[in-house]
Amino acid sequence: MEAYKRIFVIVLDSLGIGAMPDAERFGDKGVDTFGHILDTMGTLDIPNLKKLGMLNLHKGGKMEGVENPIGRYLRIGETSNGKDTMTGHWEMMGINTTKPFKTFTETGFPQELIGELEKRCGKRVIGNKSASGTEIIEELGEEEINTGAMIVYTSADSVLQICGNEETFDLANLYRCCEIARELTLKDEWRVGRVIARPYIGKKKGEFKRTSNRHDYALKPSNATALNALKDAGYDVIGVGKINDIFCGEGITKTYHSESSVHGMEQTVDICKEDFHGLCFVNLVDFDALWGHRRNPEGYGREIEKFDKGLGKLMETMREDDLVILTADHGNDPTYTGTDHTREYVPFIAYSKQMKEGGKLPNQDTFAIIGATIAENFGVQMPEGTIGTSILKELV
Repeated sequence: MEAYKRIFVIVLDSLGIGAMPDAERFGDKGVDTFGHILDTMGTLDIPNLKKLGMLNLHKGGKMEGVENPIGRYLRIGETSNGKDTMTGHWEMMGINTTKPFKTFTETGFPQELIGELEKRCGKRVIGNKSASGTEIIEELGEEEINTGAMIVYTSADSVLQICGNEETFDLANLYRCCEIARELTLKDEWRVGRVIARPYIGKKKGEFKRTSNRHDYALKPSNATALNALKDAGYDVIGVGKINDIFCGEGITKTYHSESSVHGMEQTVDICKEDFHGLCFVNLVDFDALWGHRRNPEGYGREIEKFDKGLGKLMETMREDDLVILTADHGNDPTYTGTDHTREYVPFIAYSKQMKEGGKLPNQDTFAIIGATIAENFGVQMPEGTIGTSILKELV
């Protein structure tokens, strides 16, 4: 018997809640995304997160928990060897990634790879370094437009990104070049988690602006996941935001592209008003992309406040037999050095109108409790080779 007819998993991309014990191995000492945002801002206007128990789980700044939180909350650690989007989301659905994806942060991409890319795309590569996406467009956008070259860059993540001006490069051609890059980076020594098309508009410095026509070319998950199990059993698996890209469409029955995290929550509220049976899996990327990497704690804090408003609407719209789970895929402490993700614990906050009371649950050591819990709720078997144990009995 299903405890819940519909489960919403909402990933607040990069909202970590403190360094994991092995964080120093990843170059992350004393990191705490949510805590340091609270320390910077003092307070945040987040009444819904507050009543669900977010501050009981992790207080900071001038903010304390509430006496009777209505959500059930705990802290989860990451088992996988990584701190990136794909590793985090894949683990939620049952995959333990032991070999981290290749990064080229310090060196740029090898000349051999760049040479192949130039030959097959018919364009000269400029950039080839680790950079902020907005800054590299400012630096090299005019050269790309004027010479027909192609901006290729990476970040602290396992990623190869190609910028293209929508008017002069052409979106179809940009996507074609990214498909070539994806094929080339399937080689073990060049294996990156994602190739990303980063289109932008504008004619000159100061006017360049990235558009929402970004497209991710991710590696296929290394194992079947809870999503495959749900889809194969005939359940709805709805992806909102980057979810379809992260899983390469594997196990997804319907997908919605979001223009922003605010839009992603609006889409989630609209989906909540429709009839479906299964999972709605949501990624809200702006916390990470707009504020974490850019080391802007105030912007991050304001984004959390915007999310809280959308969360309030979702809580009003939820049905009695809906369960909402809030979590994150890694940290990205906007007060830390560099521009990279940070190796952190993440929140797990569950809420349903059926719950008689909220409160703290025992902490867990893998994100994979999420997929295992969803699978048990819908009576499906987790695929062979997955990790994770269900905590469904703690959520009913």
